[in-house]
Amino acid sequence: MAFQDITGIKIAQEALTTSFDTYYTTPDDTRTYVKDITVSNTTAGALNLFVCLVPSGASAGTTNALIYTKQVAANDIYQWTGLQIIEAGGTLQAKGSGAGLTINVSGANAVE
Repeated sequence: MAFQDITGIKIAQEALTTSFDTYYTTPDDTRTYVKDITVSNTTAGALNLFVCLVPSGASAGTTNALIYTKQVAANDIYQWTGLQIIEAGGTLQAKGSGAGLTINVSGANAVE
């Protein structure tokens, strides 16, 4: 089936925790296009960032990592730009090595 209707969306905007949490789940009959991830470190120390695009039924880890152990400098941002697809039921999961990281993710949904 063809994916015809594409709508730009803010996928996530959250403070990260120190364990993998789900920040977005792709709806049924939909594909999510991840275009931009910006992470802000609001602390006085460097923190590590982990972002995984997890297929339905799987767990976050090295096999589905998009960004893994990326150091974000104190009071700075890290920005990733590209194109990745999350299929229906798949999730965007992330964590930081400590409190103080905020993630903003934008992209689009394509409905079948």
